Amino acid sequence: MHRPVVGWLLGVATAVVLGLALVGLLREGVPLPPIARQAMTVALPQWRTTEPVSEVVYGTRAFDTFGETFLLLAAVVSVLLLARRRDFFGEEEAGLEEQQYENAGNEPIGPAECQARAADDREEREPGPETPDAGPIGSPASERAVAMTAVVRVAVRTVLPLLAVAGFYLVLQGYSPGGGFPAGVVLVGLVLLIYAGFGYRRIARIVRPGPLEVLELAGALLVVVVLALGLILEGSFGANWLPLAPERTLRSGGTLRAFSLAELIEVGTGLTIVVFSILAIRHDWTPANPDDAGEDDR
Repeated sequence: MHRPVVGWLLGVATAVVLGLALVGLLREGVPLPPIARQAMTVALPQWRTTEPVSEVVYGTRAFDTFGETFLLLAAVVSVLLLARRRDFFGEEEAGLEEQQYENAGNEPIGPAECQARAADDREEREPGPETPDAGPIGSPASERAVAMTAVVRVAVRTVLPLLAVAGFYLVLQGYSPGGGFPAGVVLVGLVLLIYAGFGYRRIARIVRPGPLEVLELAGALLVVVVLALGLILEGSFGANWLPLAPERTLRSGGTLRAFSLAELIEVGTGLTIVVFSILAIRHDWTPANPDDAGEDDR
């Protein structure tokens, strides 16, 4: 019973903290904090942008954003290392033990197990239909179609262009809050919508480990180059070294846009790698025999 109590305590504590934060929000007419005033002061003359949020993220605090981007890269590498291990305990080990048991001439498996194995073999040999629309409604059989129903596919086709425009707007505009990180998340959402609605076949040529890993490393390298050139050319890591275009244009902000585009590549490809690496894991991470686990494991 301690788990519900702990959950309620954490929930109440979180609600209290959020309530205090809401009460403490700045009201209209309150003087701006020094950091906000500085961002608004340097955004237009030094970066030729009217958006102080983008200036703070990719200009004044560019080194912090650089560190956050490479934290994501480290997380992606960690997921890849775990997802590609081949020494998991669980299903594979149990299957090998069962095969050895049968090959040793022990008691044969029952008819129910034979039917289950035959069904599994049939599913592996015979791919499911392209869409479920041709099947009868309310069929008791499990759904094996690659894509989803016509309603879902039409809905995905409808929202895909809107989300794509919104994602590119977030990274390309220079006069409203946005940036490469949220734009990359939006583009990952597009890939997941296509995967859910139409199946993996539609994205198989794009979502592959080789090209995605190369693109992610290229995005990370581009981030390093953009920020390091500021140190070489202007004497400060992350300083602007590109010509400043007029404000409220796509090229306004100098290196702000270049940094944002590089982060779009790194974040979009990195999150895609993480999601599909986790989906591809087909191993049980628990011990094959829980009774054999030590006290620490329990």
